[in-house]
Amino acid sequence: MSNAAKVHEFLNKAQVFYFLTTDGDQPKGRPFGFQMLVNDTLYFGCGTFKNVFKQLTKNPKVEVLAVNGNDFLRYDGQAKVVKDDALLEKVREAMPQIMALYDQNGWEMGLFYLENGHAEIRGMLDLKEEFDV
Repeated sequence: MSNAAKVHEFLNKAQVFYFLTTDGDQPKGRPFGFQMLVNDTLYFGCGTFKNVFKQLTKNPKVEVLAVNGNDFLRYDGQAKVVKDDALLEKVREAMPQIMALYDQNGWEMGLFYLENGHAEIRGMLDLKEEFDV
């Protein structure tokens, strides 16, 4: 299993994960649920009108935090925004109701992945695995 697939699998098991950005000098975190693995790249998405998107474009250094049972994942890197109609179509297939709402309101879905990613899977007391993504 590739390292990107390991992160994808952990996030799927956790179901909800937290995406961390900065707003000026203030840390900001919020729950996310959408991620997809395509050609061994893990993509995330959110509305371009949301503060989180504005924050990650201003300062692309971000972290994802997920908890599954007694284990947790930290995955950090630099957000790289992509505009790709084929990827957006995959999002439409995965989340038709959400994308219909976006279309209805004229909102744009911003897709991104993490460059220079690094992940750690830890138990409460120990490091279980550490790898680049």
